[in-house]
Amino acid sequence: MTQQIPSTEPELAGVRNFRDVGGLPTVDGRRVRHGVLYRSGHLAHATDDDAAFLSSLGLHTIFDFRNAADQKLEGPDVELPGVRNVNLPLSDPADGAEFWKMVRDGDVDQLRALLDGGKAAGRMIASYRTIIKHRTAEHSRVLHALAEDSVPALMHCAAGKDRAGLSVAITLLALGVEREAIVADYLESNAKHRRYKVRRSSSSPNAYSPEIMELLSPLFDARAEYLQAAFDTVEETWGDVDTYLEQGLKLSPASRERLRERLLD
Repeated sequence: MTQQIPSTEPELAGVRNFRDVGGLPTVDGRRVRHGVLYRSGHLAHATDDDAAFLSSLGLHTIFDFRNAADQKLEGPDVELPGVRNVNLPLSDPADGAEFWKMVRDGDVDQLRALLDGGKAAGRMIASYRTIIKHRTAEHSRVLHALAEDSVPALMHCAAGKDRAGLSVAITLLALGVEREAIVADYLESNAKHRRYKVRRSSSSPNAYSPEIMELLSPLFDARAEYLQAAFDTVEETWGDVDTYLEQGLKLSPASRERLRERLLD
């Protein structure tokens, strides 16, 4: 497959998982325009240089899909002059604040009970399905904003993998991007320099033991099976992508065409 990311992709000091989604191919031979849609992890730890780079992109809107618990843990995004910040919390990808407190604080026995035997991956799959089925209003708002006036845009959550990953994937579906390319972009979040840094509160030398990291890995991986569960949910609930966009997300053919004109070459 063609290289998905420009060779000039920056590696930001305080922002994980940043990339331009431009270049992805559509089924009708077009490509996503560079410089109109970006994705990343949260911006709370952006350095001055990171903020200067982000400001240079000419962003119109930053969509932050984190909830209040995320923002309390990481902090608010840095403010960029002249950029609109839209906070649209999506359900937390595995159950919420209490679950993530256990991930940070739990000992190995607690984590085994919570995550072992496929339970961690099962939580992620269930979360992706729930976001698709029950966050249609939020995803509708994003697509309509992009179609009207909100580009260039940056979408992010905490890690830039799950909630932002789904929102980017839905946008790419609406643009008619090839399914294989959507999955490939999603899986780019697994690159070592992009991955969310696992933080545990324990100072014990066993806090990051191989067993614990293996138990936690399904929560911090981008796995094709997670995104496939989202696609399956679209088809099971609405029949096909076009019906999902028109009935689920209330995106009219005219709005979809405006979206394509704004974001495609």
